[in-house]
Amino acid sequence: MRPLEGVRIIDLTVAVAGPVATSLLADLGAEVVRVEPPFARPGTHLDVAPHVPGTPDRPYNRLVGYSDLHRGKRAVTLDLSRAEGRSVLLRLAAISDAVVENMSPRVIDGLGIGYEALRAPKPDIVLVSMPAFGRDGPLRDRVAYGPGIDAASGLSWLTGYPDRGPMNPANYYADYTSGVMAALATIVALRHRDRTGEGQHVEAAMIDAELQAVGEALLDYTMNARVQTRTGNAHPAMSPHGVYASAGEDRWIAVACEDDAQWRAICHTIGRPELARDERYADVVSRAHRRDEIDAIVSAWTRDRGPHEAAEALQAAGVAASAVQTVPELLDDPQLAARGFVHRVRHAEAGEMPHMRAAFTLAGAEVGPDAGAPLYGEGTEYVFGDLLGMSTAQMAALEEAGVARREHPG
Repeated sequence: MRPLEGVRIIDLTVAVAGPVATSLLADLGAEVVRVEPPFARPGTHLDVAPHVPGTPDRPYNRLVGYSDLHRGKRAVTLDLSRAEGRSVLLRLAAISDAVVENMSPRVIDGLGIGYEALRAPKPDIVLVSMPAFGRDGPLRDRVAYGPGIDAASGLSWLTGYPDRGPMNPANYYADYTSGVMAALATIVALRHRDRTGEGQHVEAAMIDAELQAVGEALLDYTMNARVQTRTGNAHPAMSPHGVYASAGEDRWIAVACEDDAQWRAICHTIGRPELARDERYADVVSRAHRRDEIDAIVSAWTRDRGPHEAAEALQAAGVAASAVQTVPELLDDPQLAARGFVHRVRHAEAGEMPHMRAAFTLAGAEVGPDAGAPLYGEGTEYVFGDLLGMSTAQMAALEEAGVARREHPG
């Protein structure tokens, strides 16, 4: 049995951060009903999985990003700008446990589907809001995506190389840190409801989640008046510490040396035992002052070896080292395979797709995706018919009015 079986979540999220939260809840067994605007999915997109022969050729059902972020969910379309759409949503809220949304405060309040409206049919409903900058303060109505939060939080300031300007991480941390925090907040609020009978409006602002990652820099400035800045792959106390070029095209290895014993182990492994006795590199402080020299020494050794070969040699000597893995290597990684980290589930129109399970395991409980992402409007019969008891005629009326769709507008 999955931990959240029996819990129903309404997913009103957009972009990445909100869907990360609800996909994790779905992985844990919650029934997640995704309510998306009728025109939310683009008809064509560069990010599309190949067409599987024998299935309808509908690119909007094979969006790779959508497929990853909405695995294991059900999906219906509703135009929430229409009174009829809001009425259906409130009926669905009355039989659900929580709603998760990441619109700006003015949008959800302006639509008339805020906390007070949702709790009218279900007093113990939990609403989890994920505004970019919070529901109050001068920036409450400002819109932002992951890159903007990375910048506003100071993470971009700290990311990059000393001789260059700030950089955003390749995969925006804000979307994932805030998504995980919002999922945790949802579970906490549901636990509170189960103990007290009280629902609540939870605020899980993206900026709040991202600031957890820069606490050391804030503390350093507060206590030492020192402004941390970009250091590339350098570490204040470890050297060597970085990512070094290896044999092969665009192949790399990460190495981190924690203490003098590990430095001696590195010297012997790379065939330079005399460096272990060199006073210039005698301790952590002296090595930190000669970081560039040490990086050059390590690079001269790694360039002649494949990343996995070099990592194995250093690991055998007790030094933290790892090949920088490509995406194809991740999918074939024996360690991930042994731990069942990659779940392959079948998508109705894209075939088998790999998904990462939740980043933890539970004894006797499954915490990975068990179904692919829903096709456009796929949940119409179940949600509107089975859950809400609508007749075929009532569902058809919603479609005729353009409030809901089960066929993509094209």
